[in-house]
Amino acid sequence: MREVGCPEEDLFSFLSSKRREDLGYRNILSSMCTPPHPVAARAHAIFLETNLGDPGLFPGTAALEDLLVRRLGALMHHADAGGYATSGGTESNIQALRIAKRQKSVKSPNIVIPASSHFSFTKACDILGLEMRTVPLDAGFRMDTEAVDGLVDNDTIAIVGVVGTTEYGVVDPIARLSEIALDRDVFLHVDAAFGGMVVPFLDSPVPFDFSLPGVSSISVDPHKMGMSTIPAGCLLTRNPEWFACLNVDTPYLTVKRECTLAGTRPGASVAAAVAVLEYLGMDGMRAVVAGCMENTRRLIEGMETLGYPRAVTPDVNVATFSCDRAPPGWRVSTTRNGHMRIVCMPHVTRDVVERFLIDMGDIDA
Repeated sequence: MREVGCPEEDLFSFLSSKRREDLGYRNILSSMCTPPHPVAARAHAIFLETNLGDPGLFPGTAALEDLLVRRLGALMHHADAGGYATSGGTESNIQALRIAKRQKSVKSPNIVIPASSHFSFTKACDILGLEMRTVPLDAGFRMDTEAVDGLVDNDTIAIVGVVGTTEYGVVDPIARLSEIALDRDVFLHVDAAFGGMVVPFLDSPVPFDFSLPGVSSISVDPHKMGMSTIPAGCLLTRNPEWFACLNVDTPYLTVKRECTLAGTRPGASVAAAVAVLEYLGMDGMRAVVAGCMENTRRLIEGMETLGYPRAVTPDVNVATFSCDRAPPGWRVSTTRNGHMRIVCMPHVTRDVVERFLIDMGDIDA
């Protein structure tokens, strides 16, 4: 730290230079986050100092968290779901598995997850001492449910399915997983961190949520397709009382017991998430998702015209291609199988897609 503070003009000149290094968001094609909606940014600024780690000090912000849980619970067909605002899918997934482990006391607990699962489950298994049993994927990069039943045993505390996989944007057969979970009496967690704010707004959504009786918990991230500020995730459970098994004493706070993983929790991003949902409503969210899906289809069409076939037809706005290079100035990622991966978030507009396709065409010109 400096002995003497930095002048404000010099400080913000330095910060601006670092921000320029981030490159314009319009050229970032592999992010599952997007610039927040203007109402999210405005709401965030109003709640900058609020801390949901001690909700009794900020009752208005705590009420917004309750409203967020109700709104997302209703979207997942269970308005009375339990839940709280997390920092994102990683925390939500860890907490879901903590609940599952507390509900089933076994000597050697294991979880059954698809090979496409997010790396947060590796972290969760390390923290919680769980064996990870990985289910192979079918030709469409979805969990092969035929292999699930053989991996579940008396020590299995949870099965995990993904809605909107990080790499290929597909939805696992959650309805079938629900049947298996009910038949084997196993906790079923649905990682819908990305797809949870996409699939409900599609023209023909596939069932994946609490409408399926075997689904126990769902993670969903408003800071992704919900266009909130970062961090804003949410963990929802079928039974609100399940969170009690995670409670620890917090004697010096206004609330004497807490179930959350983090202590200090920002209220600003929760307010931002609520603001977007309230402002846009169901019709507004459908319009956003429809635009992203249309741009995804246009991107796939254009890439295939250029000779780069899709790796799979996605269920959400993630497109992957048999292509090993991108034009200079564009930021894309690659799947573990070597496919170019692009996420058509709201900032990836039709104009952005067309510019990218032009530049892709110039590579071989």
